[in-house]
Amino acid sequence: MSVDAVPVEPPVASVRRSVDLPLRLVDGTPVPARLTTFHGLVDGREHVAIGLGSRAVGDPRPVGVPLVRLHSECLTGDVLGSARCDCGPQLEEAIRRVSHAGGYLLYLRQEGRDIGLYNKIDAYALQDRGLDTYEANRALGFADDARDYTVAVQMLEALGVDRLDLLSNNPDKGDQLEAAGIRVERRVRTGLHLSPVNHGYLATKAAGGHVLRLPGL
Repeated sequence: MSVDAVPVEPPVASVRRSVDLPLRLVDGTPVPARLTTFHGLVDGREHVAIGLGSRAVGDPRPVGVPLVRLHSECLTGDVLGSARCDCGPQLEEAIRRVSHAGGYLLYLRQEGRDIGLYNKIDAYALQDRGLDTYEANRALGFADDARDYTVAVQMLEALGVDRLDLLSNNPDKGDQLEAAGIRVERRVRTGLHLSPVNHGYLATKAAGGHVLRLPGL
């Protein structure tokens, strides 16, 4: 892009439908939530927003800055409880913290940092041979992280959110939101979710720019 080029604004998305969706955490704790779908998302995927806390009741005039988590889909971690990553525990933590503060969890269909489920499993096989998570992506012909958060910007704008506190350890998420005109008031770090097998994975993420403080590093 030339120095004089003006970023292209994404088309406007709109709310398609919102429904109450009571959640239940692993320990059985009930969590009121409201799930919203959208028209007009640029990649055509079925991303959803989950309103939590004060944003779970459909109040058209909620007060305060919402806490927002952009969470990329991870079937192995979110659903199957894989210990190879920290996605499942991060999802549970986000639901608890956003529910307490009031805000949104955007569940983005970007499996494997947007390389897809089958390719992610292929990357796991390469990691078993000694490559780290980024090296495995490159060996398969992908970028370290191919995620684009344009759809997140569309979703937030459709929900009437132009400023937020961002729950993330990944600086790129906040940078992309701010570049698109969403004001990030605070960047709030998530917890550290170590398992017996994911230390190397987390260390690689830390080396790649994620804000993580790992024992021994």
